[in-house]
Amino acid sequence: MFAKHPTRHWWTRWWFRWVVLLVIVLRVVNAMGFRAKHAPFINAVRAFNKQILNPAMLHLAGHSHWYAARVEHVGRRSGRTYATPVMAEPIPGGFVVPLPYGTDVDWCQNLLAAGGGVIQEEGVRYTVGEPEIVETKTLERELPAILRRLSHVYGITHFLRVKILPKLGSVPAAAPTAAD
Repeated sequence: MFAKHPTRHWWTRWWFRWVVLLVIVLRVVNAMGFRAKHAPFINAVRAFNKQILNPAMLHLAGHSHWYAARVEHVGRRSGRTYATPVMAEPIPGGFVVPLPYGTDVDWCQNLLAAGGGVIQEEGVRYTVGEPEIVETKTLERELPAILRRLSHVYGITHFLRVKILPKLGSVPAAAPTAAD
């Protein structure tokens, strides 16, 4: 009768190969733009993340089985509570957060001005304090291998280091608003 057509899987389709190629090209361009410290590129990525990606990521950030943590901070001018998704890596006694956009991002400046905030990571909320900006080369022994490689590939020169504080009362009661 009729010959049976072999089952074609989605990963063998022509469009899937183009999507994979596009993702690889975008990752390479992204890494090159960050390493070169190309200001227009970094500002465009930063604006995209702040306006589109961060609000979407806040639904998952800080929950278990998700790579991004959630940092809650108080605006240094507005006094409002904000939440921002970040990559927070646990280290003994605290966390380190890479600063790929530099040290002048709003959430970092807010944490520095307030002297701390809250980091939610893997579903657990930590009150953090004593924030300090540290050069990557001074943290190399504390960083896991993946963060050392990423900081080299993306040219990350600074991290924010915070210490976990003992719980002295409650965490901010106000619900955080959109990412700052």
